[in-house]
Amino acid sequence: MHSLRARTAGFLRAQIVMQSLRWRLWAPVALGGGCAVYFSLKAEPAAWPLLIFAVLAAVGWLGGRRMGLGRGWTLPLMLLACFALGLAVAKLRADAVTAPIAPAMAEPTVVEGWVVDVDSPGAAGPRVVIAPVSVRGLAPEDTPVRLRATVRGAAPEPGEAVRLFAILNPPPAPASPGAYDFARNAFFQSMGGVAFGLGEARPAFLSPPPWRLRLEMWVNGVRYDLAKRIVARQGERTGGIAAAMTTGHEAWLDPADVDVMRDSGLAHILSISGLHMAVVGGFAFFLVRLLVAAWPWLALRVPGKKVAAACGLLAVGTYLVISGAPPPAERAAITASIAFVAILLDRQAITMHALAVAAFVVLLLQPEAIVTPGFQMSFAATAALVALVEAWPRRPREISAPWPILLVQRSGAWVGAAILASLVAGAATGPFAMQHFNRSAMYGLGANLATAPVSDFLIMPALALGALLEPLGLGAPFLWVATKGIELMLAIGTFTAGLPGAVRTIASAPDYVLPIAFLGVLFCCLWRGPLRWLGLPFAAAVMLWPRAPTPDLWIGDGGTNGAWVEAGEAVVARPGVRQFAVDVWSRRRGVTPVERPAEGWACTRFSCAPGTPEAGPLAMWWGRRAPSAEQLDALCQSAPVVSVRAAVSALPASCEGRLVLDGVDHARGGAVELWREGPAAENRWRAVWSAQVRGDRPWSRVGDPDVSDSGG
Repeated sequence: MHSLRARTAGFLRAQIVMQSLRWRLWAPVALGGGCAVYFSLKAEPAAWPLLIFAVLAAVGWLGGRRMGLGRGWTLPLMLLACFALGLAVAKLRADAVTAPIAPAMAEPTVVEGWVVDVDSPGAAGPRVVIAPVSVRGLAPEDTPVRLRATVRGAAPEPGEAVRLFAILNPPPAPASPGAYDFARNAFFQSMGGVAFGLGEARPAFLSPPPWRLRLEMWVNGVRYDLAKRIVARQGERTGGIAAAMTTGHEAWLDPADVDVMRDSGLAHILSISGLHMAVVGGFAFFLVRLLVAAWPWLALRVPGKKVAAACGLLAVGTYLVISGAPPPAERAAITASIAFVAILLDRQAITMHALAVAAFVVLLLQPEAIVTPGFQMSFAATAALVALVEAWPRRPREISAPWPILLVQRSGAWVGAAILASLVAGAATGPFAMQHFNRSAMYGLGANLATAPVSDFLIMPALALGALLEPLGLGAPFLWVATKGIELMLAIGTFTAGLPGAVRTIASAPDYVLPIAFLGVLFCCLWRGPLRWLGLPFAAAVMLWPRAPTPDLWIGDGGTNGAWVEAGEAVVARPGVRQFAVDVWSRRRGVTPVERPAEGWACTRFSCAPGTPEAGPLAMWWGRRAPSAEQLDALCQSAPVVSVRAAVSALPASCEGRLVLDGVDHARGGAVELWREGPAAENRWRAVWSAQVRGDRPWSRVGDPDVSDSGG
C-alpha cells in the first residue's frame, strides 16, 4: 500500500513538473472567464469597483512575485489578476462603444444618411448599412451611429446619399429565452437600430461626410465593385460564393446553396474566418519564399523566410481590408499576424504560446468575442490542432529511399494527418455547434475531407490571385479555375446533404453547460501528459447533459407568433410569420415545427383561436389595435392562454382563470416560454421571459418584432 501511494505521488509530481512552461497558457483562459462573467450579469455594474478589483489583483500578483512566493501562490494570483482584468476590460469596452440606440417608433419616419456598405440580404429583401445624418423625430444626440436598413428594389451602393421612408426600431431581441442576442452583437458594432423601408431609397442632398466615413465608404465601394466584377466573370451562382469568400458580400448567395453548405457541414467556408486568413497568408508566405529561393542572387542577400513572413503579413492585412474587416476576420488576422511576427523574431510560429498570446490580444481588444460562436469555435479548433501538432510523433527522415516508396509513404502520412486533423477539429468545435446552432452535419467529416484540398489548394489561391489581378483585367484565368473548384465543392456538398439522415437537430443544454465543455476542451489541449484525458468527459458535457423539460408553449417577441408542443412537434400558430424566430426556438428545444391544419380553428385578419380544446391551448390577437370586449371575450372562451399584441385596459369575466398576456407584458419581457404546472383544469403556468435571462443591460431595449426580425 505504501509503495502504491509513493508511486502515485511520484506520478502526480511528474505530471505537475511537465506543466512548468504551460501554466502561463491559462492566463487568457482566466481573462476570458472574467469577460464571460461580465456578460452573464443581469444588471450593468459600475466601472470603478471592477477597476479597483483589477488593480488590487494585479498588485497582489506582482507583489507576490517580488516577495519570492512560490508558484503555488503566484499562479492563483496571476489567474485572479487576469480574471479581474477581463471583468474590467469588458466593462470599459462596453462604455467605450456605447452609442444611441433607436427607440421603437410607432409611426414611419424619414432617414437621411450615407450608405456605408451593402449587407447580406434578409428575408424581406436587400439590406444596407447607413450612417444616418438625420432621423425625423430624433435629436442629433439620439441618432444612432449606424443603421441596418431593409430597402425595396435594388440596393444603393456604398458612398450614395439616400433618403428613406421607413419604420425604425432597435436591434432585434432574442427569439426565445436564452437564444443568441443579436442586439448585443449590434451594440458592439455601434449598430443602433434597424429600419424597414416602405418605399425605394431616393437620392438625398447632404453635406460632405467626415473624412473617416469617406474613407470607409471608398474602401467598401472598392470591395463592392470587386464583388460585382467577380460575379460578372463567374456567373451569379459560383460568383456569389466567390464574392462571399473574397469580399464578404453575400448579396448574390443562393439560399438553396447556403442550405446545402450548411447541411453538409461546409457552411464555414462561406464566411471569412481563420481558415481563409490562414490559406491566404500561408499561400503568400510559401509563394514568396519559393520565388526568393528560385533566384540565387536574391537568396544569398536576403533572409527568404523573413521576407516571406513580411509578405504574409501584408497579404493578411490586405485581405482584412478587402473582406470588410468583420469581427471574425479581425480576430483571425490578429492570430495569423502573431504567427508571422514570431517568424520575424526568430521564434516558432505555430505553438500553444503563440495561440495564447493571440487569444489574450483578441480578448483585450474585443472582450465581447468570448460570447460569440465564431471565437469559441475558432480558438477551440486551433488549440486542438496545435495540441495535435505537439503530440505528433517525429519520424526520422530517410537518408535514401526510392521515390515511389517515398511518394506512397508521404501520401499516406498526409491523408492520415488530414483525417486526424479533421476529427480533432470537429470534436473540438462540436459542443459549440450543438449548443449554438442545434444541428450536427452527420457526414460533415467526409465532406470537409473531400473539399479541403479543393478549397485550400485550388479555390482560395485562385481567388486571391484573381481578385488581385481583376482590377487590371487579368483575373479571368484564375477566376475560371476558382469557378471549377466551387462547382466541385457544391457537387460534394449537394451529394452529402442529400444522404439519409444528413442533419440531426440537437436541443440546447442549459446555459452553464457550455462553459464546462469549453474548459474541458481547453484542459485536453493545454495540459501536457496523460492526465489531459480527464478533461474529456467535461468536453462532452453538451452532448451528455440531460435536457430541461420542453416548454408546452412559446410566444414570440411582441406576441406576433406562437407555438405549442404536441408529441415532439411544435405546432405553429401562424406558419411563415417570423419564421426565423420559429426556427431558432424549435431548434433550441429539439422539436420539429409543423403547420396547424385549418379545421378546428377560427381565424380572422388579426386573430386565430381554437374551436375546441383539442385544437390547441393558445388564442392569439396580433393586431396593433386592442380587441374589443366582445373579441377578447371570444378569445378567452376559446383557449386557456390568450396572447394579445396590444395593451389591454380591462378584461371581461370570461378571462377569469385564463392566462392573458398583453402588449405591456410583451414589451417588458420579450419572448416567453410556458410550462404547464398541475392539472389542465387549474390552468397554472410557469413562465420564463427573455428579459429575465437577458437582464437589464445597455443593449436590452425591446422594439417591434415585425421590424426588428433578424431573419437571414
